[in-house]
Amino acid sequence: MIRDLLCMTAPVREGFDIPCHEIGPKSSHPAAAFVAGLHGDEINGIFILSRLADFLNSVEAGKYPELHLLKRVLIIPAVNVLGVNLRTRTWPFDKSDINRMFPGGTTSETTQRIAYAVLEATKRAEHRVDIHTASADFEEIPQVRLYGPSDAERETARLLGLPAVMERSLSPVFTTTLLHSWKAWPGQSFVLRVGQAGTVQLGHCQRVFRALVSFLGRIGVLEGVQIAVEDEETCFFNKASAHRVFAEKAGTFVSDRQVGRWVGSGQELGYIYDSFGGTVIEKVVAPVAGLLTGIRRHPLLFEGDLILRVNRKG
Repeated sequence: MIRDLLCMTAPVREGFDIPCHEIGPKSSHPAAAFVAGLHGDEINGIFILSRLADFLNSVEAGKYPELHLLKRVLIIPAVNVLGVNLRTRTWPFDKSDINRMFPGGTTSETTQRIAYAVLEATKRAEHRVDIHTASADFEEIPQVRLYGPSDAERETARLLGLPAVMERSLSPVFTTTLLHSWKAWPGQSFVLRVGQAGTVQLGHCQRVFRALVSFLGRIGVLEGVQIAVEDEETCFFNKASAHRVFAEKAGTFVSDRQVGRWVGSGQELGYIYDSFGGTVIEKVVAPVAGLLTGIRRHPLLFEGDLILRVNRKG
């Protein structure tokens, strides 16, 4: 069933709604809650969750007789609906970041009321997933982000079936985010980062969609899922494992490397060209042997811009 999580009005246009899918047997709280689109340019997450909602609604309608939805799932594909419509990351009216408005309130600014509604709908779920992307300039491998995790969350992160799990401490910087507000409640909380903002990267989206369906099978929400054997192990990385390369000179960066590939120390991963002269002014190489977890996709560079990130294993 699709319903409106929140109905909002605007002074010079028709009202707008934030859609929410509640699928599966009725219960006091969902077994799993998925959220995307807190930022209006994070299209990968919106696409993944809209497809997941369509799939689970089809399961509930009996279109997949071998599958049975045993527990309730809640999906909010796009929180920042106006940002999506106007292709902006932030809330268009005041440029505020909804993911810095939690826990929100019922009598506060619009974005705080939105944050409150999202938190109230999702906080009691046993498993909670918030999907984001990197910036429009940078692409990241599909990954699980853990912030100050419990041992149970570390174990469950493997069930999400993505190639990398990045663990970070829970910094005070995150105190106004959805994840931080979730962590005050029983249950497990995860952030997924998928690709880059402003586009649908179909390969990444298909991979994460399949991973989420398998995850629902592994946690006992969706019965009958054929769990695929992963063709690669899930690697856990801490902050110290990340090695970054920054541009020493301005210019045009060009690379045909794909994220998710293992690279050797000193391996050539791209070039910086003089933007008008066309000559190579810098060769970009892997700083260490490891997994290429992120790379710049916008070609124009300023000196000091982040070009790529390699995470060293173990």
